[in-house]
Amino acid sequence: MPQASEIAWLIPVFPLIGAVLSGLGLISINKKINNSREIVSVGLISFVGISAVISYKALIEQVNGYQSVEKLFVWANAGDFTIPMGFVLDPLGSVMLALVTTITLLVMIYSHGYMAHDKGYVRFFTYLALFSSSMMGLIVSPNLLEIYVFWELVGMCSYLLVGFWYDRDGAAHAAQKAFVVNRVGDFGLLLGILGLFWATNSFDFNEIATGISQSISDNSIPIWAALLLCFLVFLGPMAKSAQFPLHVWLPDAMEGPTPISALIHAATMVAAGIFLVARLQPLYSIFPSIQFIIALVGTITCFLGASIALTQMDLKKGLAYSTVSQLGYMMLAMGCGAPIAGIFHLVTHACFKAMLFLGSGSVIHAMEEVVGHQPILAQDMRLMGGLRKKMPYTSATFLIGCIAISGIPPLAGFWSKDEILGNAFISFPAFWFVGFLTAGLTAFYMFRLYFLTFEGEFRGDNKDLQKQLLIASKLNLDEENEEEHEEHGSIHESPWSMTFPLVFLAVPSVIIGFMGLPWDSKIANLLDPEEAQAAAKAFELKEFLPLAIASVFIASSGIIIAYQAYFVKKINLSILFAQRFPSINQFLSNKWYLDDINEKLFVKGSRKLAKEVLEVDSKVVDGVVNLTGLVTLGSGEGLKYFETGRAQFYALIVFGGVILLVAIFGFQSPQVT
Repeated sequence: MPQASEIAWLIPVFPLIGAVLSGLGLISINKKINNSREIVSVGLISFVGISAVISYKALIEQVNGYQSVEKLFVWANAGDFTIPMGFVLDPLGSVMLALVTTITLLVMIYSHGYMAHDKGYVRFFTYLALFSSSMMGLIVSPNLLEIYVFWELVGMCSYLLVGFWYDRDGAAHAAQKAFVVNRVGDFGLLLGILGLFWATNSFDFNEIATGISQSISDNSIPIWAALLLCFLVFLGPMAKSAQFPLHVWLPDAMEGPTPISALIHAATMVAAGIFLVARLQPLYSIFPSIQFIIALVGTITCFLGASIALTQMDLKKGLAYSTVSQLGYMMLAMGCGAPIAGIFHLVTHACFKAMLFLGSGSVIHAMEEVVGHQPILAQDMRLMGGLRKKMPYTSATFLIGCIAISGIPPLAGFWSKDEILGNAFISFPAFWFVGFLTAGLTAFYMFRLYFLTFEGEFRGDNKDLQKQLLIASKLNLDEENEEEHEEHGSIHESPWSMTFPLVFLAVPSVIIGFMGLPWDSKIANLLDPEEAQAAAKAFELKEFLPLAIASVFIASSGIIIAYQAYFVKKINLSILFAQRFPSINQFLSNKWYLDDINEKLFVKGSRKLAKEVLEVDSKVVDGVVNLTGLVTLGSGEGLKYFETGRAQFYALIVFGGVILLVAIFGFQSPQVT
């Protein structure tokens, strides 16, 4: 039997086969396929399950010291020019594959319950399978060119899934926004890839790093050009992993079904950017200035996401900005030259963030029984409260996720976030301070979400509040009354297909952090044994404890403030903060005005430019064409009168032309003296 690492190319193939078969069925025998939804979903889950089994086996082989595998074939060649394709499986790839397949499997199981009554059930599962296949293909890609192919496939699948309910204007606009913003980053990535190939004649990660270093030492490429190429490549991860200022698409992506929100935010699309930066660490480590830029972007993103999350009342959007913030932490780690810390936080974050998003979906699913299928009402925390007694599994797992992301030991988030902050403290103390403050904000807004959703009295049956929220959202109540807003059910726990993934993910959210203990990091031993040994030898408890205690202290402070404000209600933050600092509160509520700036500069600006170009086209370009036609028509109309059919008249014209030519050339000839 072959080693799993030897057949790693099959990992993305199995979900792809399932997606293709299901897609062809939807095209050819749509009614039969939709009527066989359970069979289709079980088949697609089975295909992803096979990939998961191979991924787990490959991970075990890598843990046991099996050599990394890389197999290439020539995809295209012309003389000395060749483009290799194939697959690679190394420790980093094996960790990512195990993570992606696990989260995808759980999301698919969850989707069976969440999308049970949706008419697009089979289409949704088909998109999920194609999405997971694209991400798996990206992970096993051995070079930048192949990564770019799967990179675009991931973007296409996200467009399909975010806009899954395309009949809703919000979903259609969100899908377009995600697509356009990611095109900005992807264009930079493509330019960077082509530039690096021009400079090094290779698409391989290590060969590019070696080639750039050699070219700079030989003065065959100026340093500014190398820096520009590195930054262009970084634009791709900036967009994919929602880094400032290209983060604006991610919160809007909440318009898609909640299961895809969990998949995008936990283990697929946003993880792709972090993964690519980790792959390119040999290149980025050559240039401290680029690493500083990466760390700076990550720090800004980290604080931006947390600060905006403070004012969000939409449950899913609050979690979305939380994801933006946590991605900033991961990018900060990459900029500090600590890719292992970044990947470690990616793994832990995937577990508890997937659980939190799926938990929010469970809450929304229950709220729809009371307020109807209206996202503005079903997702607004002002209509929630008191759900803990009605939804014990959802509330317990959501609480575990809140504790984990807040960085309270011994849960997973504490170990991974502290490792990032420790590296930032050494590399960029100012960035560490921002990350440290953000840890307190994270704990506050996460427990704000928890207390507003699960504690206190239930507010969902308040019809006046529902109407106020609809009016505040500027919706026409008559037009939006397609869904029944009258109470037609009660809050209850979600079915087992939705609660099982929550309970399953709660386990790694608690214990997976022990993989990265600073004095004995299993994940570091897997990804880079030499660095792990050096870190273990350099570890000193007296250096670790002050930073860890400070981190726990500020996180605990955030939790206590949230408890006082939203549970026992001894603090009125609207008086203490919103009324005293209205401009800051408005600044945060309006998401740093970044959406408004984008709307004014890029959306309206591009429309204005398009109108001006259309004006030039209609008046200048079309004018020249029309003038040419008019001249031709006029000259033709005039010349027709010379068509008399008389030879004498034609001879007279020829004679007149000859006389005219003689006269012209006679005047131009030099005078003889």
